[in-house]
Amino acid sequence: MAHGVLLQVAYDGTAFHGWASQAGARTVEDTLRGAVLALDPRVGKLRGCSRTDAGVHAEGQMVALDAERDIPARGWVLGVNKHLPDDVAVRAARAVAPGWSPRFAARGKRYRYRVLVDVVRDPGWRTRAWRLPVLDLDLMAQEGRAAVGTHDFAGFRSAGDERDVTVRTLTRVAVEREADPRVASVVVEGSAFLYNMVRILVGTMADVARGRLPVGSVARALEARDRRLAGTTAPAHGLTLEHVELDLPELPEGIGEPWPR
Repeated sequence: MAHGVLLQVAYDGTAFHGWASQAGARTVEDTLRGAVLALDPRVGKLRGCSRTDAGVHAEGQMVALDAERDIPARGWVLGVNKHLPDDVAVRAARAVAPGWSPRFAARGKRYRYRVLVDVVRDPGWRTRAWRLPVLDLDLMAQEGRAAVGTHDFAGFRSAGDERDVTVRTLTRVAVEREADPRVASVVVEGSAFLYNMVRILVGTMADVARGRLPVGSVARALEARDRRLAGTTAPAHGLTLEHVELDLPELPEGIGEPWPR
């Protein structure tokens, strides 16, 4: 009998070539699957919720799998982590129905993009924030507000994204100060995203906030649906997939534990 399992996974994306399995490259999916197979060699393909790029981090990546062994949630967390390197970890687990996929149950995602505003390099933020020497955070926040709502984001996707439907809804784009006063976060929440959409949005906001693009560039790129009117694609290492909001199914009767555990 198959047992569905849902894992919440965190990772430092610095040394990974992204989430998705790639021949000859170190990926989060392959690394996690190797650790899962140490507990149950009959587990098939992992069903991840978000295909993060090389260098992108995650705190709330959601991954489902079907196992033959009946292992409690605590056993999955502790058992898989024993076989994982220091830059990836299972943070929580719960039972779901076999075949259930978090990708199709996601109601929304929250990304956080960190910017270090400093004229001098700081090795402590080297893999976690995009360093810029100067930035008008009020102007950056103003630009971001133009992206809130339902828009056609065709101008905010990379060339590799060939999807026909490019309308997306963002419920929040906010600029926040972090505990380190030099670090600002752009928090982006929405129902779904195009390829590199968050990084292009943040890059455009930053280009306006440092005088490289005129005020109103986000709105103009949205209206024109033209990538050429948007700005820089912000570097991957500043981005973190922070949270995925899921429509979680009821636990199958008689099994599983509360989520998270």
